[in-house]
Amino acid sequence: MTGGGGAEGSAWSAWVEASCRVVDAAGQWRRPRTFDALGPAGRLAGTEGPGPTEVVSFASNDYLGLTAHPAVMAAAHGALDRWGSGSGASRLVTGSRPVHGALEAALAAWKGCERAVVFPTGFAANLSVLEVFGAEGAHLFSDELNHASIIDGCRSARAGVTVYRHRDLDHLDALLASTPGRPVIVSDTVFSMDGDQADVEGLVELARRHGALLTLDEAHAVLGPELPAGSGEDVDLLRVGTLSKTLGALGGFVAGPARFVELLENRARPYIFTTAPTPADAAAALAALEVVRSAEGDVLRARLAGHVATVSAALGRGPHPSPIVPVVLGEEARAVAASAALAASGLWVPAIRPPTVPVGTSRLRVTLSAAHTADQVGRLVAGLRALRSDLAAPTPTGSGR
Repeated sequence: MTGGGGAEGSAWSAWVEASCRVVDAAGQWRRPRTFDALGPAGRLAGTEGPGPTEVVSFASNDYLGLTAHPAVMAAAHGALDRWGSGSGASRLVTGSRPVHGALEAALAAWKGCERAVVFPTGFAANLSVLEVFGAEGAHLFSDELNHASIIDGCRSARAGVTVYRHRDLDHLDALLASTPGRPVIVSDTVFSMDGDQADVEGLVELARRHGALLTLDEAHAVLGPELPAGSGEDVDLLRVGTLSKTLGALGGFVAGPARFVELLENRARPYIFTTAPTPADAAAALAALEVVRSAEGDVLRARLAGHVATVSAALGRGPHPSPIVPVVLGEEARAVAASAALAASGLWVPAIRPPTVPVGTSRLRVTLSAAHTADQVGRLVAGLRALRSDLAAPTPTGSGR
């Protein structure tokens, strides 16, 4: 860790220095590392010690490899030529371009909803939903392993908040029955640190029974789970997603009933007071969505599922429902050492540790992409097997924090 900057001797400089030293003393000091790549293979800067700088990343959320898809890149280029590099204003001022409306219509059709609205990030989408619908008189019920954006959205809401045990629908049912206020159930459908799935059918049934607004964050749900047919017909349902994972661009969206979406457009501060997503990002997402909904998209998902099955089997596990495959090692030092050993073999699987996950659950978080080749996945499997003695670990218990 290095210091510097700030007014010398000021109270704020002293506080910042002390705060930085707390992080450093805990062994949790981090900084970004530049990855020069188009796709999963590239040059990683800042690698410490001997070993290659050319690596294959198993840490990206580009699950279908669409960031480098020719049609997606061409669409972004075309938008740059037509509208320039930025939108120039928020959506309610002069920031809305034709491509934003086209993307929202396509997203609504994809999710089977009346309307959709696009945000600059998925984080902003969750903040907006929970701030607007978590108004006074409401009560939010949030899974304990929900993503940080949901946690922060709950913290900023004026509603009451109750956290229910992870995927425990009996606990949630009891809380819904005993807590006053307009209920809002909010859950990831695929949890970002363990890669496990929510019981979406059960959540839909609880929302129906208790008259709750059900908000589902489907950011990582590239391989499912799928909602039961007709879920939005007799349940108030909002579907939140990102443009940056399955669709390989940048941004977020909320899809749902038209009036619910219109309320977001009129009350969500991250929508009203933020410059609109760039035309290039919107165009890239629109082109990516066309791929996802095509026969090519089916092929990409099948390839991704095959990679997941290969890695899961190599770890001695059964079928796994998502491209996020955790290898929980417990102590931070074990996870950091395992990551370094893989990096020395040209495999980049960063260690995930507190405060991202709870103490004692540090892990390697392997994420797979359809862009990975069979050879690259084979190298990963060999690297994980070489660490076999370190892989006897507790059951994953992650956190979105």
